[in-house]
Amino acid sequence: MASTSWTITPEQPDSAAARALWRAYYTEVSDRWYLLHEGRRTDPAELEREIAARLGAELAPPTGRLLVARYDGEPAGSAGVRLLDPATAELTRVFVHEGLRGRGGAALLVTAAEDAARALGAARILLDTRTDLVEARALYARLGYTETGPHNDDVYAGHWFRKELVS
Repeated sequence: MASTSWTITPEQPDSAAARALWRAYYTEVSDRWYLLHEGRRTDPAELEREIAARLGAELAPPTGRLLVARYDGEPAGSAGVRLLDPATAELTRVFVHEGLRGRGGAALLVTAAEDAARALGAARILLDTRTDLVEARALYARLGYTETGPHNDDVYAGHWFRKELVS
């Protein structure tokens, strides 16, 4: 019987695996938004513009980290952290391919992102998520995040969370 496993490693945001995961993540959350609010998928030209405009440079060292999860060696998910100030990190781009959800990868990614935030010097981590991403909100609550008031003015954000990072 074959063994399956997760590995999580830092990766540059412009790597082929990171770019493919960003495309999958953005396509999914964008389509989900438009299907919910407008009954259509994302316009392909808009999708390409948004993907090209958000390359993830803020997730590169020295003030950020992008983590790529692999399942049996294949890119399967991602999570990013970036410093907002010397003591505060932001968690972003948490994503696991749909077919691999429910296998523990998201929790492993968030935990690895928290470790990366600590390594960057952060004492706390913040995030925002949309109201329709109920699975994400449940994950964050399960992992000890507390819902707070807004820490940014992102038009898509409906929920904001915080967690103190204890060594």
